[in-house]
This record gives sequence, structure tokens and C-alpha cells, in this order.
Amino acid sequence: MKSKMMNKTTLNNMVTYFMVIAAFVVIQILLGSGSISSRMQGQLVPICAYIVMAISLNLTVGILGELSLGHAGFMSAGAFSGIVTACCLNKVMDSPGLVLFLSMLVGGVVAAIVGFLVGVPVLRLSGDYLAIVTLAFGEIIKGIVNNLFVGLDANGLHVSLIENKLQMTEGTMLINGPMGMTSIPRIASFTAGFLLIMLCLVVIFNLVNSKSGRAIMALRDNKIAAQSVGINVTNYKLMAFVISAAMAGMAGVLFAANFSTIVASKFDFNTSILILVFVVLGGLGNMRGSIIAATVLTVLPEMLRNFSDYRMLIYAIVLIIMMLVTNNPTLKNGLNVVVSKVKNLNPFQKAKGGNVNV
Repeated sequence: MKSKMMNKTTLNNMVTYFMVIAAFVVIQILLGSGSISSRMQGQLVPICAYIVMAISLNLTVGILGELSLGHAGFMSAGAFSGIVTACCLNKVMDSPGLVLFLSMLVGGVVAAIVGFLVGVPVLRLSGDYLAIVTLAFGEIIKGIVNNLFVGLDANGLHVSLIENKLQMTEGTMLINGPMGMTSIPRIASFTAGFLLIMLCLVVIFNLVNSKSGRAIMALRDNKIAAQSVGINVTNYKLMAFVISAAMAGMAGVLFAANFSTIVASKFDFNTSILILVFVVLGGLGNMRGSIIAATVLTVLPEMLRNFSDYRMLIYAIVLIIMMLVTNNPTLKNGLNVVVSKVKNLNPFQKAKGGNVNV
């Protein structure tokens, strides 16, 4: 029984990997043939960033079972720290790919540190209290970045808070408070986004199938029962929270490196809610569903741009329909019946009562 369950889990994971790889190959072919418009090409990197954000938040909401409303704060911390790193490295390195890799590494580490500092006091709470506190921390991070001034000159980095007191000699302003960052090196690529998605999926799937993952899901299902068998609630919650924050930080670097200008208000409460919508529509704990939901809901507003007067109305109607469909037991049962009938048509199936050799 355990072997069958493991095989089913492995098969589901392989299907998800194959889906992402197939989508990447198809898009590369379409790009090579010029079949994708420039407007849609500009959406490829943000789609990858939002997919990583969705699956990372799903680790917290779906696997851990805790509601976080400040996920965009970790994206912001990673984005600004990573882009500052990219601006510094860009002056001494000629390889954009290496600069992006090191910047995402720094952004992930900084976001993980922020996630740890936030998680230690916050994860002792649960339910609505946890959601409200994470929302507050997300706004705090945005407020700090809005009042942060960072410059670079021959003497290194200069940092100031609240007001610009930097004393630089022929330096470059990297973060200019509410003005954000300008002249960002646009080093993000669709290939880098694809590799980041694959990396995050490998990490999440291996975590979920490990001893730590089973402990995290045990906490989600029944906290009291998990505590009674010796599972350390705070440690495992913190583990999932920090990993989720690190992935959000790397996604933030990828997202910011696709634009020439970025401001802290881009990573506000609305962004956190948007990512949560991806997770809920895709299904809690369902990484494949999060990928599909993030892709569809990111592309949809661009596809509806020609209907500017009714774009948001149509978008809202689509959201409502998707919620009704994904939570309709009748449709789910009908889908299960169809799937079972397809399985019964297996050409390798022997006569009734026989074994199936695949």
C-alpha cells in the first residue's frame, strides 16, 4: 500500500515536471518562429515570478496550513537586496547570467533571514491572528524600503534611513526612498525563470516527501496529536516559513530584474492577495494547480486589454466561475467518473479479474 502511494506521488510529481518542461519547450519554439507578440513576451518573466510566488505561498498555506497575508514583503526584501547586488556586480562582471544567479542567491538569503526574524514571534500564533500579524509585517517591510536610501561610489555602499543623508563623491543612487530603484540592469530571462520554477518544485516535492514534510503536514492536520508524539511545532513551522520566504525572495529578484524601474509599492497588500488568489484557485497543496492559476490569471488581463471598459468586470466574473467550478462536488464527481472510464479503456488491461502489466 505504501509502495503504491509512493508511486502515485512520484507519478504526480513527474507529471508536474513534464508539464513545466513541455510549456517551456513550446514557448521557446513559438518565440523562435515569432508567433508570440512583444506584449506577451514581456509577460513571460513576470509569469515565472508569480508561479514561484504561488508555489512558495502554497507551501505555507497548503502544506503548513497557516494563512500568510504578507508574502509580498519577502518578495520586496529579496527584490531590493538582490537588485542592489546586481548593480554592484554588474560593474565588475560581464556575464548577466552569473550576475542574476548571484543576485537571486543574495535575495533568497536576505528574504530567508527576514522570514526567520518574522517567523520566530509570529508562528506562535495561528488562524486570523497569524494572518493579521503577517499582513502588518508585510506593510512594515514596504515602509522600511520606502524610507531607505542606498548609494554606491568608489568607497562602497552608503545607507541612510528616513531622509537622504548620503555623502558620496560621484556616486550612483541605487535606492532613492519612495522613488525606488531606477536604471536597473535588465538581466532577467525566461530561461532563468524556468530554471527557478524547476528548482522550487524539486525543493518543495522533496520536502513534502521527507520526514520533515510529513511532520509539517501532521501539524496542519492535527496540531495536538502531532505535539503528543514529540513533533516540535515551532521548529517545523519555522522551517516551512523560511523556505517559503527564500523562494519569494528569489522570485522578487527575477521580477525586479525584468524592469528598468521598481518601487516598494509594487509589493504591497494587493500583491499578497493576488498571490493568495492563485493558491486558492489552484487548490491548497496542489502545486500544479497553482502553476496553472498563476499563468492564466496573469495572462488574462493582457488578453482582455482590448476590452478596456469591461476588462476588470470580465476578470472578476472569470474568478467567480473558477471558484464555483473548483469547489463544485458534482463536477468533481463527474470528472472522477470520466477518469475511471478512461482507465478502464487501458489497452494493456487483461480480461476482467486479470492483472494489469504496464
